Amino acid sequence: MYGPPVDLSFKDITTTRGATLEVPRSGWRPSRTDSKGKYLSRSLRLSNNSISDLAGLEYICDHFLAEPSRVGWLDLSFNQITSIDPVVCELRELRVLYLHGNGIWELSEVDKLRELQYLHTITLHGNTIESHKHYRKHVIFTLPHLKTMDFSGVTHGERVLADVFHQCSRRGKATKKTSQ
Repeated sequence: MYGPPVDLSFKDITTTRGATLEVPRSGWRPSRTDSKGKYLSRSLRLSNNSISDLAGLEYICDHFLAEPSRVGWLDLSFNQITSIDPVVCELRELRVLYLHGNGIWELSEVDKLRELQYLHTITLHGNTIESHKHYRKHVIFTLPHLKTMDFSGVTHGERVLADVFHQCSRRGKATKKTSQ
């Protein structure tokens, strides 16, 4: 059985390496550790800090978690992240990813998460990409296993529309290339 999230939120952390100097916040449920003092948790909360670069995220996982490769829930909300570092995709068992309230502005950043086959919940609202006309369709098409996006369920109808939109946009791009 796994314990509550390792909570490093509201710590004024600016770099991922700086997080290793912090003591996790204690919550309602007591945290359990193994014989090496590492937390028996699959969840990591780094929200409400000033992190802009995720390089080194693996060090935080290794430092605090007994099974760092088994992270299933990661909260990076309300930081200063502008791009999704490939290190996130190394968390192969990631199921829930909170990225809301950051500064991600390129819709193509979401494409990097395509290889996370267990990812079923994501939050991206409060990022500049949210203002993109086809934001929700793009994310739903790119991440086919999503069940929840921005705290709202992904419906079958949305999935169908996202697929149709993607097919139409691919055809449009192919037409533009042949006419040039």
